[in-house]
Order: sequence, then structure tokens, then C-alpha cells
Amino acid sequence: MDREFYVSVELYVSAKAAAALRKPPNKRSGDKRDAVRAASGGSDAPPKRVKEKASWLGLARNSTNSGQWRPARCKLVEEEEGCLLNIYVDDTILYRSIYMYLLNHTDIRVVHRSLFERRNCLAVFSVAGQMRGAAPTSEPLYIQFEDEETAHTWLALLRSYAMPEVYGRWLSPEDGGLYRMWRQVDLSCLQGRNLGVPRPLLADDAANGGPGGLGGGSSGGPSGDGDGRGSESSEAVDMDVYCEVFFNGTLCGRTTVKKGIGSPDWYERFLLPDLPPFENLEIVIWREKRLSRPVTVGSVNIVLVNFRRGEPVEGWYPVVNGGPTSSTQAGEMRLKVRVDEEIILPYAAYSKMLKTLHSRNHLDWMRDLESRMKTKNVNQNIMAVAIAKSALLDDIIEQADREVDGTLTSHNTLFRGNTVFTKTVELYMSWYGMPFLEASIGASIRRLCSEKVAIEVDPVRIGKTGRAVEKNVELLVVWCQEFWDRIYDARRLCPPEMRRLFEHTRRLVESQYRNKDDQSRELPWQSVSAFCFLRFIVPAILHPHLFGLLPGLPDISVQRSLTLIAKVIQSLANLNPSVQKEDYMRGVKEFLTNSLQAMIDYIIVVSTPEPTNKGPQTPLSSDKHERLRIMNALRQRGATAPVLHREAIPLLPHLLDIPRHLAVITSVVVRYSRTQNSQPPKDALSGPSVTDDRHFAEFSARCLEVEEQALFRVSKLAAKPRRQHSEPVINVPIRATPASPALASPSSPWRLPLRERKISSSRGNTNGNGNGAEVSSPAKRIRRKGSRPSTAPSSPERSEEGGRGRKSMGSGPNPASPRSPRTAHPPLPSLSPQTPTTADASFEGRSRTRRPVATANPHPRSTSTDSPLARKTVPPLLSPTMDPSLDGSDDAGKRRRNIFRAILTRR
Repeated sequence: MDREFYVSVELYVSAKAAAALRKPPNKRSGDKRDAVRAASGGSDAPPKRVKEKASWLGLARNSTNSGQWRPARCKLVEEEEGCLLNIYVDDTILYRSIYMYLLNHTDIRVVHRSLFERRNCLAVFSVAGQMRGAAPTSEPLYIQFEDEETAHTWLALLRSYAMPEVYGRWLSPEDGGLYRMWRQVDLSCLQGRNLGVPRPLLADDAANGGPGGLGGGSSGGPSGDGDGRGSESSEAVDMDVYCEVFFNGTLCGRTTVKKGIGSPDWYERFLLPDLPPFENLEIVIWREKRLSRPVTVGSVNIVLVNFRRGEPVEGWYPVVNGGPTSSTQAGEMRLKVRVDEEIILPYAAYSKMLKTLHSRNHLDWMRDLESRMKTKNVNQNIMAVAIAKSALLDDIIEQADREVDGTLTSHNTLFRGNTVFTKTVELYMSWYGMPFLEASIGASIRRLCSEKVAIEVDPVRIGKTGRAVEKNVELLVVWCQEFWDRIYDARRLCPPEMRRLFEHTRRLVESQYRNKDDQSRELPWQSVSAFCFLRFIVPAILHPHLFGLLPGLPDISVQRSLTLIAKVIQSLANLNPSVQKEDYMRGVKEFLTNSLQAMIDYIIVVSTPEPTNKGPQTPLSSDKHERLRIMNALRQRGATAPVLHREAIPLLPHLLDIPRHLAVITSVVVRYSRTQNSQPPKDALSGPSVTDDRHFAEFSARCLEVEEQALFRVSKLAAKPRRQHSEPVINVPIRATPASPALASPSSPWRLPLRERKISSSRGNTNGNGNGAEVSSPAKRIRRKGSRPSTAPSSPERSEEGGRGRKSMGSGPNPASPRSPRTAHPPLPSLSPQTPTTADASFEGRSRTRRPVATANPHPRSTSTDSPLARKTVPPLLSPTMDPSLDGSDDAGKRRRNIFRAILTRR
């Protein structure tokens, strides 16, 4: 029986698509009166206007012709032959129909908020043959949902019909494949300097891939100022600048506009998960001019194919102005880039590791891993595993019992230290409490920033005394009152997960410190405010951009206003109105005294769970009923799907992918373990306890077992590249190794003019470190324990001379410099989306560009690996007769070597 699902959304309609929707129907060819009248210049003929060609690329800032958001309705129809997503505008106009079963999981992605300054947006990427509609364009489909829960539900639903990136389906039919892939880029735009100041691109910069090489400043170190080469030129240019972030040519996000003399500070983060195969990352810097279009200052190009995996790389990257032959640098950008690419095995492969992980309190594992490996990115993955097991709250409560020991020594410092427990509670509140935080202070912060309210009460800073200071204090009290009113009104929106934690904390402190002294009387309330305010609400007031409440850093004067408001709110949370000792601060003292009882009431409400039996249940709303239908459909589809396909569908309501989280944990632990094996052991007295050593050793052994299994699965795919006779044959020729050296890597495509830019598919040296080292034989590589492939087999071998000693001028800090300690031999190139092999119907990764791109595969189907809809004919554009560089010979030995050469090591 066919299924149908509906949801009301906001749809982004570009100027180009809107023009196509307004286009009138074609007139009859016999009626030429209008054409003759227009040609003769009749009075009724409209005047000719020169109009620039509309482009949907114009998601430009301050652009009135870039597009608009319109109400729309999505209808997902499940049919026998597949699934169709129909989008209607104005209730009757069919805007677009998309064949969801022809898409990949990576074609359905969450949109970064900075792109439209809207939350809960999804992007659906499709090309010709995968969709049809009134607007003949392949631009992405951007839709915004009413709330986060609906957005998550529909993301899981749409991906359940799309194809995950699975490899080796015919070799492991019981699991639906051998493994799947997951990729993510974490980019932070930190600072710029000397932007708009042209100077020659120095030879050492070009050779090292950027000033200072790997992650370094201008001359030696990520945080150093270098030798000041940027100050050699004339004074910096006074201008307003912002950045746009492109992944594989697709616009993914943009920074805020910063005003400054060539040295803006952004500190804005762009987390881009669930990405297709890597090509390049480009940061384009724009100069904004009043009453005119923005102009480009330059761009930073970073190739991602050979970029170091799993570790952040921070440094100053050259901003290059011009094309590939340009030698002009227009400043530098300080960026922090982390690239993750993980092999994900079936859930059963992690069973022993998961058993060991669940054998202890998960917070103990966080403490051990963080103290040993000095990394924080693993904590959220452990939290996700604990949440899936419904054990996180119990683990936090158990850890709270250890913290509260009842001694007088912990009276004044209770929950004030920076321990694993308190840091985990911060993550816990961020996981569950972001809507609550938005309701509490979001609107007030944005209004204060939009009005650019500057408050200063320090006579030394303001340079005045008397009445001028008192006016500022009065203004401070007004804004503190507005913040507090909104915080108090949102108290009942506190999520139940946080309420249960606060309740246990309050009751635990009450039982431990009961009747000890007068100072302990307020300690239970202060223990709750130590989390709710000191570690959640007040930090969000101080740094709203880190909590998603603002798109970027506020102005300096506004930051000072927020700091003063945060201090007053924290004093109120501490139930201490006497902290303001200055006489001119008496207005603040009065506010604190009058609000004390309301603060106590607030703490009691947020630390008291709502009763479970609220009386008769009200009928479900239509939206909630639709979400329940979708979740039921997902369970039914998962019951019949192959293992890897079922596990690739994120779990609601938090979009958890447990095998992926376990894969990330494995990667971090194995990298650390191999690093320690190559270093002399530390003094036993300075290390953790013997018990912790035993637990960590066991956990490391489980992770190494998973690593070996991943290596075995990729080697198995490489050893048996051909499909069985019972499987569909994908006859795609292999590119032969060219006689001439390959293009240099890690060079990224240079930025071309707006409507001419294309994405290059060139790849460089196969070893990934730029030294042209010979790759070991397949047999040696399989036996070697220091390596783990991080992607599937890819294109045939490249010329070993092509990348020897070559660097890119515009690729920033050299990602192929000192290798990750986890890498035992030179890495090899990752999956090339333009060169699929007979070993695997590889994930071809169509370029989702916002500029015209020549597509090499017009076939309208999912390009995921081992798709059951595999084609049996050779695409015309990939035929050997169309390109003399293609070799269709069936040389099994060479093909086997090429496949082994394409197995990447885990960095």
C-alpha cells in the first residue's frame, strides 16, 4: 500500500526559479501580432531594459534580488518503484518533484544557520534526471521546518529512502556491505590580517603551502606573530569584510561583516557533517561597499583529499588574489581546520568494545581519555553512546554523589571546580537545553546588540563622575530587569532531563549539609544555580555567539554591556545582594534585593520535575500525530533493510548514529595508543592509577581489534574487486596512469569569475606527503599494523613523480607535513569521485556547485556504492572512445595493484 507524508515548510525560491514560475505559457505560433507590434516599435511595446542575468548563486548579503522564502507544502509519496518528494507552493503549483531513491544520504544535509540566518533548514541536492519541476534548474532545495523535532524527523525519513555510502555489498550480503563512510569538516574562521594589502606571494609561502607551513604562524608556530612580514607593505586598508565558505564548490556558510582596518576578528565556527567525498574547501573573502556590489579580496583554497585527518590544524593561510598564475597575496586568514573521515563497520563489530565501555561509569572513561590523550572531541561521542543506552543521567548522578562528600572543605567550592563532572554537566545542558536557553535570553541579547547599547559604570573607564555614572547605572538596571524578566518567565520551559539532574543535586546537598551552620542554609539553592547560571545562562550572556544566539562576535562596546549584565545576574544567582560595594551602584543593590525571592522560586521550579500524571491525555495535534506515523514507518522500513542501510538512518529524536560515534572513539584511541608505543614510557608515579591503566589497556585492545577488522574488510574488498556473476555488472573503464606527471597536490582549484568557475577533479601524488615515496606492496600493507584505511578503493595509481616535492601556493598550512603519529607509512589518495573502478561502483560524489560544472555522469540514479540500481551500460562521457587517456584493458594484475595502492591510511 502506498504511503503519504505531509509537512508544511518555508521554501527558499531563488530569483531564477521565481522567474520560471512567473513565466507565462507559450503563445500560439500563428498569432504574430504582438511580435510585429513589438518589432515596429508600437506604443504598446514595452521598453527594452538591460537586466543582468539572474543567478541563484546570489545568496549574496544585502541582495534584494537573491530570492525569497515562501510557504510551501511537502508531500512524500512511497510507491512500488520508489519514493517521490513533491513540493507545492501556493497550494497548487508543483515547484519540484525529486526521486528520493536516486539520491545519496549526503545529498540530504542540514544547512548551516549562517547561510540564511534561519534554524531548522535542510538542503536537498539533486541533478537533472533525479528531479523534475516548473523551474528547470539543479539548484539545491532549501526548506525550513517549524521546529527542530520536525526537522530531525524529516531528515531521518528522507534518508531512509536514499542510498548510504556502502562498500562491498556483494562481499557481505548479510550486512548489506562491508562498511560505510562518514566525513565531516570543522572550520573556524578566527582572524584576518592585512586584508586588502597586496604583496608578492613569497617563495617559501608557495613552497610550504602557506606562511609557516603546517599550522604555523608567519614564521614558526600556530600562535606566533611570525616575523611581521605582513607589515612590510603600506598601511592596511579600512574596509568592511566577510567570508563565504564553499565545500566542493557549494556555498555552505558565511561569516558576519566585520569593520576594521584590515584585521578583523571573527571566531566563528562552521561544522559541516555528512559530506560527500572530499575535493576542496574554499574561503572567499569579500569586501562590502556601500551602494554597490561586494567585491572579492581574495580566497584561501585548501585541498581536502590529502589533508591530515582527525587532528585540528591551525595557522595563517595566505589570501591569494587572482587565478592560478597569480603571485599576489592580499593578506592572511587565521583558520582552524579539522577533517574527519571514518570507516563505519556494522554495529555488531563494536560489541566487545561497547561491552567494555558500558562496564564503567561513562564519565570515568571521559576523564581517562581526556587526561591521557588531551582531546575533548571524544567526550560528545561517549555521551551519545550513553544517551542511546539511557545511562547518561544515572552516570552523572553517580558522579554527583562522589563530588558531594559532606565535608566543610568543599562548602565554598562545591561544584565550582573545572572537573570532568562539571564539564560533562555543561555538555549535558547544551545537549538538552538549547531551546530553553533561547527562550530565556535569546531575544534580549539580539535586541541589545541590534540597538548597540553601550553601558559603562566604571568612572575610570568612562572618564566621568557624578550624574553621568548614575545614568549608566540606571541603564544597566533597566537591561538587567529585562533579562531577568525573560529568564523568570521561561522557567517552566526547563527540559525534564535538566530538572531531574537539578532535583537530585539540590536534595543531595540538603541531606549532606543539613543544619551544619547558617551559611549552609542557602547551599542547596546555590548548588543548582552553580549549574543553571554559572555554567549555562551566564556564559551564554557573555559569549552568545558560542551558544548560537548570535551569528558572530558582538561589538566591543556591546560586549562590555553584556559583561556587566552577566555579573549582575550571577550575583543574583549567588543570592548575594551585597557584592556591589560602590555607592553609585546602589541601584543595582536595590534590584538584587527585590529579585532574591523570585530567584529562589526560579531555582525551586527548575529543580522540581513535573508530575508524570497530569490528568486525562489531550488529543494529539496533527503535527505530533504525523511525526508518530513517520517514526512507525521508519521502524517498519528498518526491519526489512540490510544492516548497514538500517544503521545509516539516524536515530530519533537526537539523530544518533551509534556505530559512527564508536568509530570516532576507536580512531582517537588507536591513534593515541600507537603514539605511546613509539615513545618511552613515563614515570609510573606521575601517571594514573593502576586500575585506570588496566581499564584503559583493555579498552585500547578492544579498539585495536575493531581497527584490525576494518583493515581486513577493506583489504577483502581490494583482494576481490570483481563482482560475482549473480550480481549486476557495472562496466566502467579504469583510467590508465598517464605518462606525464600528475598535477601537483595539494593544490586546490583556483577561483574563477563568478559564472565560469569549475571544480577540478585533479589529484596529486598518491602518497599524500609530497615526497614521492614508493608505496609498499599489497602483501606488506595488509600485514602492517600501523595503518588503517580511511576510505574505499579509488582510482588507479598516479604517477609517483607528479607530487614529489610539490606544494600549493593557496592551500594554506601544508596538510601533508609531519604525519599524524597514527600513520605508519605514507598515506594514499582518497576516493576520487570522478574515477570509479570496476572494483566498486564507487561513490561518485557529484559536485554540488553553485556554479556551472560539467558533469561526467548524467545517469539519474544514486551514485552510492553497490547500488542495486547499478547501470549495465557505459556512460557516453566515460567511454574509452571519448577520451584517449582512458584505458579499458582488462589487466587484472595492474588493477589489483591500483586498488591496493588506493587504500588510505588513517591519519
